[in-house]
Amino acid sequence: MSASRGEDLTLALRMADAADAITLARYQAQDLAITTKPDNTPVTDADKSAEDAIRALLRAHRPDDGIVGEEFGNEGLDKKRYWVIDPIDGTKNFLRGVPTWATLIGLIEKSASGEEKVIVGVVSAPALFRRWYAFEGGGAFVIVNRNNDQEATPKRISVSSVSRMEDASISYSDFVGWGDRLPLFHSLLASAWRTRAHGDFWSHMLVAEGAVDIAIEPSLALWDMAALDIIVREAGGRFTSVAGVDGPHGGSGLSSNGKLHRHVVETLQVTP
Repeated sequence: MSASRGEDLTLALRMADAADAITLARYQAQDLAITTKPDNTPVTDADKSAEDAIRALLRAHRPDDGIVGEEFGNEGLDKKRYWVIDPIDGTKNFLRGVPTWATLIGLIEKSASGEEKVIVGVVSAPALFRRWYAFEGGGAFVIVNRNNDQEATPKRISVSSVSRMEDASISYSDFVGWGDRLPLFHSLLASAWRTRAHGDFWSHMLVAEGAVDIAIEPSLALWDMAALDIIVREAGGRFTSVAGVDGPHGGSGLSSNGKLHRHVVETLQVTP
């Protein structure tokens, strides 16, 4: 018998707890081990240990599910369900002592037609004292926990109602990776009320909370986006690629309150 959405969420939260214990213990550690991956991005011993811990829990509790992990690759992608893990999103922040980093955990389920959809997501940012989560049909929530309170109360979150670009706040990471779209992106930023480079998961969670109206990143992997997708959608927003393809498989990430989404996609399209 398959697990219920609630049981899947409970396990995802347990995996986030295990990852938090490892990452917080290694955050700002003087002996943090840092190596460079083939794509020239850094990885720390905390990234690897956190993903190991999550995979161990999955093997124990969901042995029939597949896994996609940033550090240790893919297993069982032919299965009906697979978990998508980014043990530390924002590794460069983590290793420099910037608190904007998080563990991202998503669960993707395939329909009979082969369509893939994220049904559970957790984003845990212990150095920011925040954790966001959602499951399909259950809404999106944030827990703010500054005192290590095991009984901290979840707060339901929702996107903003801003409907005009001149009133909108846009968050992004930087100007790298935009290619031919960079002039269009600059024009989009110039049309907004406010722009800030919060970056990574943080931008998209601010959209889910209604604090920011649009978040954009031009180049992302599946593990960067799966958890974000379901949380933004369950908060009432929309998550697509920059080209407007729904879901986390498009190679880029655009989240919004929904009201401004079409305008952003159209503005960023390069004409031949």
